Amino acid sequence: MADKSSIEWTEATWNPVTGCTKVSPGCAHCYAETFAERFRDVPGHPYQRGFDLQLRPERLNQPLDWKRHRLIFVNSMSDLFHPDVPTEFIKRVFHTMVRADWHTFQILTKRSERLAELASQLPWPENVWMGVSVENQRWTSRIDDLRTVPAAVLFLSCEPLLGPLKLDLTGIHWVIVGGESGARARRMRPEWARSVRGQCQSSSVPFFFKQWGAHDEAGRHVGKKRSGRQLDQIIHDGLPRHHSNNGA
Repeated sequence: MADKSSIEWTEATWNPVTGCTKVSPGCAHCYAETFAERFRDVPGHPYQRGFDLQLRPERLNQPLDWKRHRLIFVNSMSDLFHPDVPTEFIKRVFHTMVRADWHTFQILTKRSERLAELASQLPWPENVWMGVSVENQRWTSRIDDLRTVPAAVLFLSCEPLLGPLKLDLTGIHWVIVGGESGARARRMRPEWARSVRGQCQSSSVPFFFKQWGAHDEAGRHVGKKRSGRQLDQIIHDGLPRHHSNNGA
């Protein structure tokens, strides 16, 4: 059975790599690190080594055992294009995605330069979507790297959204926006989210509003559950036009 996910824009997670290191401001309060470090030094636990980067070759074939179609987020607990993940291991992950063609795989990276460098060495079947994280204007250069990738769906995750964004959405098929969760969460301002939504509407790009995070629209620290998913009283659940559930 697939590892079900509570992430609003996917259905399951697959982690052939776990652990990571910080690379930009969006990493500061990483949910995956917080989760993994709770179990550091717990004998026998999968996260006994906390958030240290680990290859998990025993998990490479997991999606082949999941018979019903799933939207699968690849490496929710890591970054596939981290410099410490060998190129040959990345190729093995892609080989599984090629074989498991009844699933749709969603990959998200902050290491866009390495993605662009390796893209020509990797297969890009229709069922593999590729995205980059863009938390503020400083990191919009990742979008230029993403555009060099021949994936059927190219997407942006603007989460946690930490500042206003002016985006070039040429060639982009989907945009996700969300605020930050947790006790130390930084507030996402409503005008930032509305601006991205407007840019998506102007460019006819599907828009997905994932969550407000710890702060609600008024800026009160109320927690993720209470802040909800409505932007101006609307739930935005846009998905790429390439998406189909294949009988899920």
